[in-house]
Amino acid sequence: MIQRHTAASSGSGPSFFGRRVWVTGHRGMLGSAMVRSFENENADLLLTARSELDLTDKTAVMSWMRANRPELVFHIGAKVGGIHANSTLPANFLYENLMIQSNVIDGAYQFGVEKLVFVASNCTYPTNAEQPIQEEALLTGPLDDNIRAYAVSKIAGIEMCRAYRKQHGCNFVSIIPPNLYGPGDNYHPQHSHVVAGILRRAHEAKIASAPEFSVWGDGTPRRELLHVDDLASALKYVMLAPTTHDLYNIGSGHDLQISQIATILAEVTGFEGRIVYDTSKPNGTMRKLLDSSRIRSLGWAPRIDEKSGLRGAYADFLSRHPELARNGLASQ
Repeated sequence: MIQRHTAASSGSGPSFFGRRVWVTGHRGMLGSAMVRSFENENADLLLTARSELDLTDKTAVMSWMRANRPELVFHIGAKVGGIHANSTLPANFLYENLMIQSNVIDGAYQFGVEKLVFVASNCTYPTNAEQPIQEEALLTGPLDDNIRAYAVSKIAGIEMCRAYRKQHGCNFVSIIPPNLYGPGDNYHPQHSHVVAGILRRAHEAKIASAPEFSVWGDGTPRRELLHVDDLASALKYVMLAPTTHDLYNIGSGHDLQISQIATILAEVTGFEGRIVYDTSKPNGTMRKLLDSSRIRSLGWAPRIDEKSGLRGAYADFLSRHPELARNGLASQ
């Protein structure tokens, strides 16, 4: 069953009032944040679970779009995972994302979608890109081998949006975020992203009274973090703004060493032992700081600092995994 969500109207100016807005991947971390962000908008949200609409099935996607006629599309739905998942399942990541993107983007053209915002990834930039990374760095150098397949799929999505803009005049825009964290994250022991993976290991070490927990790599790579609710607000800015570019970085504007992130998460979870670094595991790209001046020029800026955001992420982890929360919220 297609879910529709309508809420009270917000103020004057460009808005989503009465618009049919399709949020793909609405049950994921970012998709859920997008749905939350519409609580003060009188929009007709079109929400389809994977069990109801398989985005890799072109016939099904075209049939759904013909019946529902979305006006605005936030294309968030994708196969995602951390460095372990990407390095061990490259064919899955490449095939599924290419199929999903092709169907949604072409469908948006076929059925006259007014504007589409496609969510890509910072791994699309070359590993040796000059820091902070500007949008023009795309396709100027080699990619990280560990996440190459996923990166290629996302580059294809960006280029597909560009091609439809050029050939058909479609208002399709891509965005590139940094590492996301926040409510709804995936805390899988092997398939999670950096914040969720370290947070879970720190918590498990705490409740086991372990003397230490391990972090992949040597701790020196730097990562820019952005709370998922901040990204949701930025995507709405991009959707409503008269955008003149086809690609926007959306970041916090600063980065932290993995060792710093691990230290903050140890404090947040209440773990008091040692953090050790497993140098037999890959570091990944050493730095991926985004130049977000384009989105800042539209009037957007992040509002959630890492410390409070990570505390909120830990509370979310405990609420979603009560079987792991033997010590409750004592460290909050």
